[in-house]
Amino acid sequence: MSNKKGKLVVISAPSGTGKGTVINELLKLNPDFEFSVSATTRKPRPGETDGVEYKFLTHECFKKMIENNEFLEHANYVGEFYGTPIEPIKKNIDEGTTVILDIEVQGAKQVMSKDIDAITIFIIAPDMEELERRLRGRGTDSDEKIASRLERAKQELEEKHHYDHVVVNDNASRAAEEILSLINK
Repeated sequence: MSNKKGKLVVISAPSGTGKGTVINELLKLNPDFEFSVSATTRKPRPGETDGVEYKFLTHECFKKMIENNEFLEHANYVGEFYGTPIEPIKKNIDEGTTVILDIEVQGAKQVMSKDIDAITIFIIAPDMEELERRLRGRGTDSDEKIASRLERAKQELEEKHHYDHVVVNDNASRAAEEILSLINK
């Protein structure tokens, strides 16, 4: 077992920014990084697998985990719960592994408010028009849901100054390389 502690990297972005794609590129650049699988109450999207993209939970199960303090952070986003189970994070960092957290702004603020050493990165789209194009391109949300996500994105963009770094996702590979460089500093 290594005496070297791992790092915690918190990555946030408005919905539709391409955060998941950038993180996938980052994990290709350094396969030793561990992606933290968050829990959520939202329904899986086509192609998503329980325990891979998310741990899909019922609202009841999620609330019980909150009561038992089993989350590093948790939040309600557009009517669904999201959270990061704390035990796998502690274990990986203690073993010297860098852990990548994909969490939204509310959750990131919870992590930042704790006595936890973390590198915080906020990913943005080149502009709001591109963000809307990406959201519509998913083909998974109604016009109302897209409008809600865009409004939420505007609110989240006001929080980017709380993060250590802001990265523009104009190209996922380039953005991932920039993030890797920030982690390795």
